[in-house]
Amino acid sequence: MLSRLIQAKPELIEKLRWFYEDMPQLAVIAAGSLLEFVLGVHALKMPVGRVSFAYLEPLSFIEFLQAQHKDRLVDLIQSYTWNKEINKVVHAELMRLFKEYVYVGGLPGAVSEWIEGRSLAKINEVHNDLLGSYRSDFSKYSGRISPEILNEVIDTIPLSLAKKFIYSHVETDAPVAKIKASVQLLNRARVVHKVRSTAANGVPLGAEINEKFNKMILLDVGLCSALLGLQLGQLEDSDELDMVNKGGIAEQVVGQLLRTIEPWYVEPALYYWTRIERSAEAEIDYVIQHGTTVVPIEVKAGSSGKLKSLHFFMQIKGLSTAVRFCSGPPQITQVSVKDAQSREINYELRSMPFYLISELHRLLA
Repeated sequence: MLSRLIQAKPELIEKLRWFYEDMPQLAVIAAGSLLEFVLGVHALKMPVGRVSFAYLEPLSFIEFLQAQHKDRLVDLIQSYTWNKEINKVVHAELMRLFKEYVYVGGLPGAVSEWIEGRSLAKINEVHNDLLGSYRSDFSKYSGRISPEILNEVIDTIPLSLAKKFIYSHVETDAPVAKIKASVQLLNRARVVHKVRSTAANGVPLGAEINEKFNKMILLDVGLCSALLGLQLGQLEDSDELDMVNKGGIAEQVVGQLLRTIEPWYVEPALYYWTRIERSAEAEIDYVIQHGTTVVPIEVKAGSSGKLKSLHFFMQIKGLSTAVRFCSGPPQITQVSVKDAQSREINYELRSMPFYLISELHRLLA
């Protein structure tokens, strides 16, 4: 494992080919906090064919359960099919654990501490220590960009969840160009993730990006909860996640988990769809590629909610299947409604509880 060393001497990356050629039996992993910050100023010759890239994310909800040896629940999730019914007691237990995940997050240090001590105060301490470590690392690169701007961007994102990210809302006197540069750097370092606006007319979704519209999430929902000052009791006492931060925390955790549903060697990317017209605005929280098909995803933090934007999207795109993540049990609904011009809109809506996000592609198939 090369971590701090590779960050201090990134030119060593070019030398990794020696291990592959002379000691192929030895597995070498190069990682480091904010490694992308360092690589951004080095013109390195990557050893093509000698290095494999793995895109690591915080623990998924499934991994969170596995870490707590909840094997029965993991098996239930991974074997669930639409012709089964999930027991109400089991559903309630899975939702309770999912709220735990929203508070603890998926960073290994926080998960380990939660399993060992179950201390709310200690988890809060771990999260704030991690945030402090990031802020400390930012100061190392003060010659390239202002650590103060980076900190302000991170503080702004939890308050902007589920909304278009507006650079001028970052509380700093710095020019917008510098704020944009900070966001770009944080995104490259995978401390924050952009949710890019796409026209969603077909695949690949990245072919029709509108760079003027982006939403943002943090790398981990536990850090997000810490920055918002949320407590586990607030989540457990609320029947629905939309009681917390107006549902923004639900969109954060769904985006985070959507980044884990592709193979580890595929770089994760998040997209959404928006229509900005006077008196005719519409937005789909996320859109994904499933095979060769575009699938819209609505995040309803409760067990119900209006689907006006989804109806409109399904009509203009001519799609047949949509997904809703919510707090309710799994359900397939044949939607049949009419628009303002009495045109029929018909499609299949697959509603899934948050704990089934890992099974999205399988359940769509």
